[in-house]
Amino acid sequence: MDDNSLLPKLSQNLLEILNDEEYYDVTIEVGNDPYVKTFRAHMVVLYYRSPYLKRILSTNKKKNDEILVHIKLPEILPEIFEIILRYIYGGKVSLEEFDISAIIKILDAASKLSLQELINYLQSYLIKIKANWIEQNFNMVYQASFENNSFLELQKYCTKLISDEPDKIFQSLNFSSIPEKLLALIIQNDNLQMSEVQIWEHVLKWGFAQNPELSSDPTSFSVEDFNTLKNTLQQLIPFIRFYNLTSKEFSDKVFPYMKILPEDLCLDLLKTFLNLSDPNSKPSDKSKPRINKKINLRNIDIDSTIITHEHAELISKWIEKLEITDQLTSSFEFKLLFRGSRDGFTPKKFHEFCDGQSHTITVAKVRDSNEILGGYNPVAWKSADYSYNTTKDSFIFSFESNNRINNYILSHVIKGESAIYNDSKFGPSFGGGDLYLLNSSTKSGNSICVKYSYDKSIRKTANSFSIEELEVFQIIKN
Repeated sequence: MDDNSLLPKLSQNLLEILNDEEYYDVTIEVGNDPYVKTFRAHMVVLYYRSPYLKRILSTNKKKNDEILVHIKLPEILPEIFEIILRYIYGGKVSLEEFDISAIIKILDAASKLSLQELINYLQSYLIKIKANWIEQNFNMVYQASFENNSFLELQKYCTKLISDEPDKIFQSLNFSSIPEKLLALIIQNDNLQMSEVQIWEHVLKWGFAQNPELSSDPTSFSVEDFNTLKNTLQQLIPFIRFYNLTSKEFSDKVFPYMKILPEDLCLDLLKTFLNLSDPNSKPSDKSKPRINKKINLRNIDIDSTIITHEHAELISKWIEKLEITDQLTSSFEFKLLFRGSRDGFTPKKFHEFCDGQSHTITVAKVRDSNEILGGYNPVAWKSADYSYNTTKDSFIFSFESNNRINNYILSHVIKGESAIYNDSKFGPSFGGGDLYLLNSSTKSGNSICVKYSYDKSIRKTANSFSIEELEVFQIIKN
């Protein structure tokens, strides 16, 4: 028989004692003017439930003249202490109705009152139940966890999140409000699972967020604009490992902002990168490389407005027929052949730029969503109407989000004779309707996705849809 079945009644009775108006012998004044509230309580309960209150009560026992013991807790809010007091008496706390800021306040109050059991429970609740909440409110949780050495589990969780999944922090809703000291701590991390160029881009994004009056185009900057951004980022720039960039990354992403770098660093970077003959080689050993446990993003060279380096790395593994956990042993260049917003959203333009090109990856962003669709074609595209190309190595795929790679569908060809469809009136087309993009024959949308030649559907619906961007890359393996 489960003895715990008797505890709910005990908890209920103790909460009834809390509401007793006759036998209380302690009053607790909580909060500061004008938000002050006095609670009635019982010395024996407080004495055995809270080590902090036990120390106070040991020196303030009830006098012979029946004067009540009075305790002041000005640093705790009344509404928070009421939750704590009900836990002290009833051994329960219901957190579903509270937002994360309130839970952090409860955690802080539990620490002040030395309620270690409650501290452990609250940390476990946040980590196991509210992980997404932590990611979206990382700044608040991280600061709270390191303000008190009692929150060790929360500290460990935040530190691991910084190292293993920094994209969740950088893409959180409140990234721009991260304090400079916290951002500096993040980008100093040797185990940060992110390429150096991405780190630099996020630091720039943070700098622009602090100065919304600045243009996003550095070519339009005045001297004052450069000085403004320089002053904002001067404490962060020393932690960017510029020498770990490729020459192309340096040229495209850093050179336009050279005026915000210290003069000696600027000159040395120019000297280093100008001396490179191989645009994809590692420039120097002046920067300590980060320890990337998941991926080697330096193996991927891609310029895309749809997918990230992480998407490209995963797609490269699919092409190589590797497991997700395997490491790439070769570097890959995603050479941009066609971009709809640049070259035109028509089948004619697609064929003009892509016909005759083999080993291509097509990616498309579905309009009014974060959904990404795409496919790999190892053979050359053609304009020959109503014809198929045969291959057993093509595949199509989808990602639910353009920010994360976790939620995807990968579909391999099962009818090789109809793997790739050619038609001058169609853009890139896979199978017998499995993924047709820029399909001029549809009315409600310019694309369709209906399972036929591949082993699974990559969309939840067979309805036609429109795309807001389309890119085609040729995969060059080095």
